Amino acid sequence: MKISENWLRSWVNPAVDSDKLAEQLTMLGLEIDETAPVAKHFTGVVVGEVLTVEQHPDADRLRVTTVNIGEAEPLQIVCGAPNVRVGMKAPVATIGAVLPGDFKIKKGKLRGVESHGMLCGASEIDLEDKIDGLLELPEDAPVGICIREYLKLDDRVIDISITPNRGDCFSIRGIAREVAVINQLQYQAPDIQPVAATIADEKPVFVETQGAPRYLGRIIKNVNTQAVTPDWMQEALSRSGIRSHSILVDITNYVLMELGQPLHAFDLDKITGSVIVRQAKEGEKLVLLNEQEVALQDDVMVIADDEKVLAIAGIMGGLSSSVTDTTRDIFLESAFFDPLAIAGRARRFGLHTDASQRYERGVDFELPLLAMHRASQLIQQLAATDETGFAEITVEEKPELLPKRTAIGLTQVQVDKLLGFSIEGAFIEDVLTRLECQVERTVDDGWIVTPPSHRYDLSIYQDLIEEIARIYGYDNIPTAKPEMQITLADYQDQTELGQLRQTLVTLGYQEAISFSFVDEKLEKQLNPDVQALALANPISSDLAVMRSTLLSSLIPCVQYNINRQQGRVRFFELGLRFAYPQDQQDTNSIDDLKQIPTLALIAVGSHKPEQWHEKTQAMDFFDLKGEIENILAVAHIQAEYVRSERAWLHPGQSAEILHNGKSIGYLGRLHPSLETALDLGITWVAELDQSAVLQPYVYNFTELSRFPSVRRDIAVLINDTIALSRIDATIKQAAGEFLAASWLFDVYTGQGVDVGYRSLAFALHFQHSSRTLEDAEIKQAMDNVIESLETTYKAKLRAS
Repeated sequence: MKISENWLRSWVNPAVDSDKLAEQLTMLGLEIDETAPVAKHFTGVVVGEVLTVEQHPDADRLRVTTVNIGEAEPLQIVCGAPNVRVGMKAPVATIGAVLPGDFKIKKGKLRGVESHGMLCGASEIDLEDKIDGLLELPEDAPVGICIREYLKLDDRVIDISITPNRGDCFSIRGIAREVAVINQLQYQAPDIQPVAATIADEKPVFVETQGAPRYLGRIIKNVNTQAVTPDWMQEALSRSGIRSHSILVDITNYVLMELGQPLHAFDLDKITGSVIVRQAKEGEKLVLLNEQEVALQDDVMVIADDEKVLAIAGIMGGLSSSVTDTTRDIFLESAFFDPLAIAGRARRFGLHTDASQRYERGVDFELPLLAMHRASQLIQQLAATDETGFAEITVEEKPELLPKRTAIGLTQVQVDKLLGFSIEGAFIEDVLTRLECQVERTVDDGWIVTPPSHRYDLSIYQDLIEEIARIYGYDNIPTAKPEMQITLADYQDQTELGQLRQTLVTLGYQEAISFSFVDEKLEKQLNPDVQALALANPISSDLAVMRSTLLSSLIPCVQYNINRQQGRVRFFELGLRFAYPQDQQDTNSIDDLKQIPTLALIAVGSHKPEQWHEKTQAMDFFDLKGEIENILAVAHIQAEYVRSERAWLHPGQSAEILHNGKSIGYLGRLHPSLETALDLGITWVAELDQSAVLQPYVYNFTELSRFPSVRRDIAVLINDTIALSRIDATIKQAAGEFLAASWLFDVYTGQGVDVGYRSLAFALHFQHSSRTLEDAEIKQAMDNVIESLETTYKAKLRAS
């Protein structure tokens, strides 16, 4: 919200300069976005009166004028402005003046005629040009006075960022209240006097909705809508960022900025019958003042007459009932609308109005009558004719629906405990009183405090203490270390999730916690077929969709670290990904979206940190697979690995992870084209279903065997397209019940092995729990293994 500093100081004028005033407002919680001068610095410009105007002898477009600036002799000035005339008053830049842009005025000649200064247009003194020519000043402008002083160009515009809980500060009155409190002053409000009724006209008002607990209306007849808005009002509105329109619109905008109460004027002749405040009927349409046609829903509150909708309540009026230059009679509205009845409706129609901005945050419910008096007073002063008549104010209200100002109990102990230091009770009582609260002393060294009608944000005693601290000054609160006499217990997360986290940290990964919404472009790069859920109101364009893979969140984290010279980056994240069922891609709805708890890993750089006793080696597929095996071991899961067909993975260095024949995730390297597109090096990734890796496991203990074990090794030549998991499963099945363990300990290709084959060497470990195994039993088991491998895979036993 923008306000004029001069306008604010007309209400309350503390003995501080502009910078200190801005600092005070900031420390009060009203953040200052900017303070800017009304006009850039210039000097030597005064009010002048044109005495004579003659044609330049050698130039058709130039005039030779004499101008009175209050000195002994008038100045001769050559001027080319089309509107220069005898008797007008305009700014005059005298010899030696410096205009904005460091433009210096010197004595000169224009086509042979001497000119001792320059008559100025608005843009030449850094104001907005409204006409082509000189800036015309009022007839009563004092000749010779500095134009900066006369036009108040030393004023500053203060741009204040109002927080949502401080709707009471959306006005000069609200800001003045704050400044008065912090400087221990009384603000001076304008003298607002009711305008007595002079006509008996009345417009029936009916409120048929709970969203309008208080609604006021007044008929004003024979208004001069052609009246010119006075300069002081145009100036105040302009410096508040509001353009001048017509006298009635300007008056309602002025009251809005002055008091914080939205008003609206309807053309009385365009209202048929009664004024009705109600909910819209489904499908009703309205053309707004901005000529936008909107279709209304039944949760939108409207102002209507007996035939049609006139306005969207608290947001914008309709074009059909608007005040025009031919309007003579008006119906002036001033109301309190429930914030919840207005919130969100303006945005639905793509609107953001001054009225909706205030109503959504809560307007003082005691303000409508005062604002009606103020607007009537200004209309009487600025837009009345001899025939202007004011009707009685119609008031339709439901007191039981008005906000309740509940008394709050507050004690000295509460204040001291929450702030951590003691503030004198007299100061507390004074602050709350100056904040316009009703304060009553209690016998137990406390107070009963009733907040004023404009402070919706005061509802509990902590709110009052916050106000006390705010006015006391945050900079004045003493700094002290907190006293903490507690013993913290050692923290150990013994849950499956805690063990999983500990495993990942032990493997050298760091946990990342990221947004669930990601860049749609990255989602499409990872999986062109994905249909991600788009956010209706994203934080930014690169956080516009819900992620279907956690990689969409982790890849930017890796890029950020690589760009900051981190060569080895390893992250994991436990979070949700969002996906539609594969069989419903064409008929997706929000109800079909699945939230899948997922574990994701990403790693770039070397497998181990750089160290002196071991050469640094780049991470490879088997390093990642070994880490996945460690993770799966937490849940005692036996997995199989088959080639993955996922589009974002390297086709030869990736695998699908199967458990009981069902995929529970994948691991592998990002596709090289994707690594290049994302400006990454070799990047290893994995994603696992959390529900699979966090399965509870019940330990089944058996007695250790006291009998000797037997190891047998076997090496076979076998086709290199056969998956190791299949071979391992065949060995375990064929070896029989005495096989305690088996593992692969050697892989060989090269000389002596045919192309398309490889040599695999397995160790088989046999043991019985209650006796020593015989050689014949071991031999039979080994023969069964060899026969199964030969029969199933055409494997050949390799000679040692």
